[in-house]
Amino acid sequence: MAARRPLGIGFVGSGFITRFHIRSWNAVRGADIRGVWSPNRASAESAAALANDLDVGDARACESIAAMVEDERIDAIWICGRNDHRVANMEEIAGAVSSGRGRLVGVACEKPLARNAAEALRMVELAREIDVLDGYLENQVFSPAVVRGRELAWERGARAAGRPYLARAAEEHSGPHNAWFWQGDLQGGGVLNDMMCHSVEAARFLLTDPDKPRSSLTPRRVNAQIHCLKWQRPEYAERLRQQYGDTVDYARRPAEDFARAMVEYEDDAGTPLVVEATTSWSYVGAGLRLSMELLGPEYSMRANSLDTDLELFFSRDLAQHSGEDLIEKQNAEMGLMPVLPNEPVAYGYDAENRHMVESFRRGERPRETFEDGLEVTRLLMAAYMSAEEGRTVDYPPEGLDEFVPAVARGEWNPGGAVRHP
Repeated sequence: MAARRPLGIGFVGSGFITRFHIRSWNAVRGADIRGVWSPNRASAESAAALANDLDVGDARACESIAAMVEDERIDAIWICGRNDHRVANMEEIAGAVSSGRGRLVGVACEKPLARNAAEALRMVELAREIDVLDGYLENQVFSPAVVRGRELAWERGARAAGRPYLARAAEEHSGPHNAWFWQGDLQGGGVLNDMMCHSVEAARFLLTDPDKPRSSLTPRRVNAQIHCLKWQRPEYAERLRQQYGDTVDYARRPAEDFARAMVEYEDDAGTPLVVEATTSWSYVGAGLRLSMELLGPEYSMRANSLDTDLELFFSRDLAQHSGEDLIEKQNAEMGLMPVLPNEPVAYGYDAENRHMVESFRRGERPRETFEDGLEVTRLLMAAYMSAEEGRTVDYPPEGLDEFVPAVARGEWNPGGAVRHP
């Protein structure tokens, strides 16, 4: 169904990622932010106030997710809450729609789609049951550097010398914002689940022929390793405990803070292709670092988010407050600092939200759907299986859709019973 008026958008969740989306909305036409729901009412009101201050909609805090479905001003919902609430959030949406209490054009869900393949399958099933358009919010495949780099590499390099064969993607920073991200059972794992969902999809996107569908690449094998390199050291485990309380106990219940994976693909001509993905919560630098590479027979492309066109220098004699006003996950306030003038644009949130809104308004599925989110989740679970078993696994491995990583079960502790200092 094509919308005749601006879409009304409701957000489930009111934290860091929701605010990134709200900040991007100045670049989105044809949709207004109308509602925000969060289990924390004050946070929902604050996020709604941000939308109103930016003049991107007449937003208000809502009493429930079902209330957003019932609200005639709201046509689509963006699910941006915690990973362990994804399925329950979608079930509440589906229940309200199925009972006739409201109607929706579409639902979009932040990465990862779920904590494991079984939950991701449930998300797909629920979207089908209520017959809504579904969008998977993977911002990095909408990043201007990734989109333009891919376009030029394929138009100029691949056309002259043959398709690219290797894509590398890395995402690194010093650790998440909130306690639940550090908890394997709530988040679904550690840095592999949290951030490699970006890297494997961005790298897959770079390797896919722009004139062909995602299905033109078939994953064949997955090899991965996970480690807790920094945050299980006694002094850092204690730092987390002091910051977040006993719910984050990296001495006894750590999650991985480093992960690497190699996914071997074949294209529709049987050509072997490789994705290398690396993610880390143990990187210490100016802030969040995103890097991408694409290699072909006689060409390559490279992008790095810290290669900015703006830098500031602050001497050691300049008193500074700590914050993230220069770059996400900012680690310092002195020295030569890279600055991203518009992070939502650089990371792809503007283009992502424009695409989702335009697709929903036209009555079309976006180019990233829940099914794509399911495929990403399955690849991540295969990576966990490989890491746990210490071997390369053929894809898809047996039992993939029932698999829950040891990290998510609280049964992974490479350092043993590390004592607090």
